[in-house]
Amino acid sequence: MIDRNALLAMPPIVTRHSLKKRDTILYALGVGEQSLDFVYEEGLRALPTMAVILGYPGFFWRDPALGADWAKILHGEQALTLHAELPAEGEIIGETCIEQIWDKGPEKGAIACVTREIRMNDGTPLATARGTTVLRGDGGCGGPADGAPAPHPIPDRAPDIRIPLATHANQALIYRLSGDLNPLHIDPGVAEGAGFPRPILHGLCTYGVVGRALLQALAGGNPARLKRMDARFSAPVYPGETIETQIWHEADGQAAFRARAVERDLIVLTNGLAEVA
Repeated sequence: MIDRNALLAMPPIVTRHSLKKRDTILYALGVGEQSLDFVYEEGLRALPTMAVILGYPGFFWRDPALGADWAKILHGEQALTLHAELPAEGEIIGETCIEQIWDKGPEKGAIACVTREIRMNDGTPLATARGTTVLRGDGGCGGPADGAPAPHPIPDRAPDIRIPLATHANQALIYRLSGDLNPLHIDPGVAEGAGFPRPILHGLCTYGVVGRALLQALAGGNPARLKRMDARFSAPVYPGETIETQIWHEADGQAAFRARAVERDLIVLTNGLAEVA
């Protein structure tokens, strides 16, 4: 069981990341991208959602000192605000802190809000990544049950745009090489112990696939234009499934979105909000 007060009092986890073009290409391949703009070192650009792995401290919940039942952890939400176009290479610093923990009780678990400020080594801000982690085995740790930010609503009408993108059977095997080594995504025994019939795709890989669809539909493929991408994970994706991103135009520069696993006709990501310049 986690010690809520101890986790909230932890100093930021500072991670230094020497980003190489190879890392940028590997991330793009990990989310299924094949455009030469993002996978060829000549003129290479970074996908905006790559910010989720920059300065990433790794799957720190597996540290026994934190007390979390790590095998039952799921990614709940991911919000990303981009302050500048991401570099394809460079020296990056990430500062990660546990901002808040809500206790939903022994049946539902606890929810931790984890924030990471990402900047260049010279101090230039790149992005703010804020996510929630569902600690399914750590409910009853104390603290408030309510107070989490309200999700962005999905319009009650047909989407304006639908973009299906396939994932591959080995997608999780590639994506994990960008730093998320949670065995839930590769080890059948761990997946079964967590209640899944087989390893699931990383939530942030699904997020990256949806980010590709948003980049195509809203930003003309220009990574400098995507400024915000918030979403809630509602169900796991299995490698090999097709992810259909559904998009609704809203105010100038804003769009709502969600994503569906086509083969199971199941919403896997929802309450999305995107902003473009």
